[in-house]
Amino acid sequence: MPLPRFDRLPAERQELILAIARSHFAEHGTEAASYNKIIEAAGFSKTAAYHYFDGREDLLSAVLDGVLGRLLGALGPWVAAGDEAEFWSRLDAGASALAAHLQGHPEDLALADAAIGHARGEGGPWLAWFDDLVSDGQRLGVIRADVDHELLVTVTAAVVRAADTWAVARMKESPASTGPRDAEGAQLWRLLRGLWSQTGSFFDDGNADAH
Repeated sequence: MPLPRFDRLPAERQELILAIARSHFAEHGTEAASYNKIIEAAGFSKTAAYHYFDGREDLLSAVLDGVLGRLLGALGPWVAAGDEAEFWSRLDAGASALAAHLQGHPEDLALADAAIGHARGEGGPWLAWFDDLVSDGQRLGVIRADVDHELLVTVTAAVVRAADTWAVARMKESPASTGPRDAEGAQLWRLLRGLWSQTGSFFDDGNADAH
């Protein structure tokens, strides 16, 4: 987390510093981006930088926290569904909103996997969203209950993330696409239905018709 002195900077200055860092990390990668070049572009010395962050990893952590916050903001909180149709409708809306955000924010797309990995772990906000989703689906009987709950949450989150990355790439190739509700969405729902079905196999399309 940034040091207290960073929090005392004007909000516009904080956002500028994080935006510059985000751009460097997105362009060069979280491992290869130069801390010295980032702070130089931000307009302060390396000595001054240590008044705001403990070091490069502290700055990267702040950037990834911001990315994750925007991803979760695009999804919105999971709200319990009244029935199966509403469950699928809510999931559809969340996936569409996330894909749209990633399409419109290429830096967040470039750093999304790193941000999700950074937040992963017990109590992580990314997995917490999918925990709510899976719990609600099990309550409604949409999602199987014969597989470890934590495993279902982790795999569901991975499937949705991979599908959104794939859908965004396709939308960039074909701007006229309307996103996950079309062919991309149908395939995401097929994957999830196969994963969640207690009678079907993850790889068996026979029990995974698109909704």
